[in-house]
Amino acid sequence: MRERVSDIFSTWFPKKRQAVTFSSALVWIVFLVVYAVAAIACEWQGWLRFSYWSAFWIMVLTPWFWWMSLHGYSALGKTRSNVALVVRLLLLGLFAAALAEPRTVRSNTSLSAMYALDVSDSMGNAVSTAAMEFIQRTASNRQDKDSVGMVAFGSNAAVELPPRSAFPLESLETINSVVGKDGTDLAKALSLSAAMLPDDAEGRIVLMSDGSATEGELTPVLEQLKARNIAVDVLPVDFDFEKEAWVERLDLPKSVKLGETYEASVLIGSLQAQKGTLVLEENGQEVFRDDIEIESGKKRIPIPIKLREAGYYAYTARLIVPEDQDGWKENNLAINDIYIAGEGKILVVTDPTGDPRDAARFIETLRASRRVVEMAQAFQVPRDTLSLMPYDAVVFINVPADALDVAQMQAVRDAVRQQGVGFLMIGGANSFGPGGYNRSAIEEALPVEMDIKQRKIMPKGALAIILHTCEFADGNTWAKRITKSAIKVLGDEDDVGVLAYTWNGGGNNGAPDTWIFPLSPADQYQKFSVKINQAQIGDMPSFVPTMTLGLNALLANDAAMKHMLIISDGDPTPPPPNLLQSFVQAGISVSTIAINPHGGQDISMMRSIAATTGGRYYFPQDPRQLPSIFIKEAKELKRNMIQNETFTPAVEFPSAILKGIDALPQLHGYVLTSAKAQAEVVLKSPVEDELNPVLATWRYGTGTSAAFTSDMSPNWGKDWIDWDQFQPFVNQLMIAISRVQADSDLVLTANAEGTTGLITIDDYHETQSFLTIEAQIAGPQNHMETVTLEQTGARRYKGTFPLWGRGRYQILAAAVDSDDRTDKAVGALSVAYSPEFLNFRSDPLTLKRIASETGGRILTGKEEALFEFERSPRESTKPAIDWFLWLLAFLLPLDVAVRRVQLDWQVIKGWFGFGKKAESAETMSALLKRKAEISATIERAAPPGQRSRTAKANAPPVKAAPQETVKSSEPATTAEPGDLSKLSTTERLLARKRQRENKDEH
Repeated sequence: MRERVSDIFSTWFPKKRQAVTFSSALVWIVFLVVYAVAAIACEWQGWLRFSYWSAFWIMVLTPWFWWMSLHGYSALGKTRSNVALVVRLLLLGLFAAALAEPRTVRSNTSLSAMYALDVSDSMGNAVSTAAMEFIQRTASNRQDKDSVGMVAFGSNAAVELPPRSAFPLESLETINSVVGKDGTDLAKALSLSAAMLPDDAEGRIVLMSDGSATEGELTPVLEQLKARNIAVDVLPVDFDFEKEAWVERLDLPKSVKLGETYEASVLIGSLQAQKGTLVLEENGQEVFRDDIEIESGKKRIPIPIKLREAGYYAYTARLIVPEDQDGWKENNLAINDIYIAGEGKILVVTDPTGDPRDAARFIETLRASRRVVEMAQAFQVPRDTLSLMPYDAVVFINVPADALDVAQMQAVRDAVRQQGVGFLMIGGANSFGPGGYNRSAIEEALPVEMDIKQRKIMPKGALAIILHTCEFADGNTWAKRITKSAIKVLGDEDDVGVLAYTWNGGGNNGAPDTWIFPLSPADQYQKFSVKINQAQIGDMPSFVPTMTLGLNALLANDAAMKHMLIISDGDPTPPPPNLLQSFVQAGISVSTIAINPHGGQDISMMRSIAATTGGRYYFPQDPRQLPSIFIKEAKELKRNMIQNETFTPAVEFPSAILKGIDALPQLHGYVLTSAKAQAEVVLKSPVEDELNPVLATWRYGTGTSAAFTSDMSPNWGKDWIDWDQFQPFVNQLMIAISRVQADSDLVLTANAEGTTGLITIDDYHETQSFLTIEAQIAGPQNHMETVTLEQTGARRYKGTFPLWGRGRYQILAAAVDSDDRTDKAVGALSVAYSPEFLNFRSDPLTLKRIASETGGRILTGKEEALFEFERSPRESTKPAIDWFLWLLAFLLPLDVAVRRVQLDWQVIKGWFGFGKKAESAETMSALLKRKAEISATIERAAPPGQRSRTAKANAPPVKAAPQETVKSSEPATTAEPGDLSKLSTTERLLARKRQRENKDEH
């Protein structure tokens, strides 16, 4: 075992075979010196950066490579040995450098700058226009390699233009980014601007603002800017109002009884003493007006009011002062509201263009049940949730979605979720899916959804939409918005595609007529939305290519219903009759929407396309009508959800709604829907293996909603409304969904303090207890917040939340984690104007702080060459390990070749025609010399009588052969002439030669 270990050790570490001298180690030493100098020079000169210098410790193996080269068993010559050693050391050196993760370094002296423009309300339009001119002037004087971009900000921030070396100055006439103008968040603006700046160039931000921040925290953002060496140049916008008056708050009492007089108090502020007029409006009607003396400072003015009936009352206090005595006009009003509980009412909503018989029998039945019924057409539905508080339930009777706007639908949804208002949708041809409620706020509140999931075979529709440049203000923005609204109406199983004439030539062979996205299932809405937003819609020269693309795709689609929708100004070249005839033969209708047409010819052409193909023609005068038109067109594909068949509903789930009802009459139609997971399906169609709801209910938030997918009119429900138990059914249905008025010992008060909302709840329960109270706030922009209130005193709880815009904030507070208390409190907070308008002077100190801490400058606005200053080069690195891997791949076979491949340079020279004659003469001389040596040896070894005369005559004089040579020829003299197998090859040749000579002698 010891000998084996010794053999292995001697193999890896052989013993010294020759003297070790400095010259023998010279190659190794020189390589190490050159290698170290090269590595240090790369780092020092900035050619390469090594991430891990510790990887170079692997070079401690170089002595072993040198020792093996000197004392190993390679049997190479000195030159080849040195070359092999150098190649092997290079392999090790490259491997070490690769492990150190080398990165190439590039130095950049260009500048990347972002303009951050404050577009909040306090800036004003005139200031924004001047700022845009400043941007255009200074951006045009930048250096060629510099890139500039722009961020617009208010209460939030958005990128108007990313940094570009080719800055499109002509596109800066208006701001296209949508940002909240009711606040100023400097922190968001600086953070977003810094995020847009690349790390491989010097970054700079040019901030244009008044400095009056209403939200955001600057300190951490400034620290990040300093860490990245991003300087912020500041262009201050100065203003200082010496004369200003405002309405700070309108206070109303917490509780009021009918018939009692109470006081509304208005808190007014002013920078100087002056005169004005105070006006108070109740539900839009003026109830108070008085001329008042306004003192410098703040003053509270009481106003007596008497309520005559229960309901919801919205108040607006407005201050009127001379224009030269006021800076901001926007802060001269305040809003608030109060709700006086009374007998619960039911709001019945109908379609203004519908059949009055749809709702007549239902309303008659409600009133016969001694219910207070208030009727409203769809456009009269309130747009804020608080206005729905007087109603215990809201009923939609065959109302289409396009008869409502988004705010109205959201108000109904929030009233159910937050205030416990009941909601019932009664069906018809314009309800549910055919009514366009797919993916709407109303669908969220209903116990059913519009996509059909239970149906085994459901005919689908296909809709192709063609977008043409809309030549009115924000035309393309409107087109994109309403296209997305139309897609939402479609079911998941329907196909939709959008075509346009685009500037980027995305079609076949670079043609501009192309699909923004081809016909695809509508359930990919999020993906489609991104593509629609990114589309660059151009001015289409002709309808033919785009309509042909759409026709071919619709023909190849397997949809049962196919439709095309065109929105255009009508100026492209019209489609030829044969193309329109192709649509007619395929049964594909085309509806057209004329937007801002250039004349009567354009209008007639658009009308002709629709009339020829069986579509509809629209000529809206107001762009705000467009969403309802698109939704109406998309609804056409949902008509296949209407089931015109006679059936008797089957009971699926026992419910109090059917209490005392033994038998059900027939219905003659209904709308297909799918029940949601938590819904209770009370009645269903008798179709086997399918759960098609006819009546379904569920709990949504704090309220209950129901869906009756048939109707209660002489159409589908003619047997139902004549049924003798129709009144008990309707009464029990409304009892099941209507809000139940519950007394609460919690009283909620909400106020606004600057940019913060303050919630205060007092507990008047007879027994004092510790509660955990959570408040859910729903405010502008459909945003929600949840706040946990803290107990600040006996029976008092407080909480705060950030205000995110002007409007009404609805608050629902409830006691949680309590075994015996389930109290709830409802309140509201109204913000009439942005906190921006409570800043009466700019804040130059904040702007100076930003410039000072980041190393920026204070600008005057007169600069021309804004970016002419000494710049610090920025270095960027890129991984270079792939270079070293390629070198390693090249050196590995070279290492093997140096050690294993022997080159015959004479042969190589011969390939190229060098040295052939010399080689031939040298070879012939050697052969003759060798022949003479062999002949002399033979003559000495042969007997005297057998010596060749010829050999004697021709043999050159040779020296006696060495003893070893004579001995080696002895076997040839002793072997038998016929036995040559025991001789070597040379001896056999010599023996045959002697035999021929003997024959010649005889």
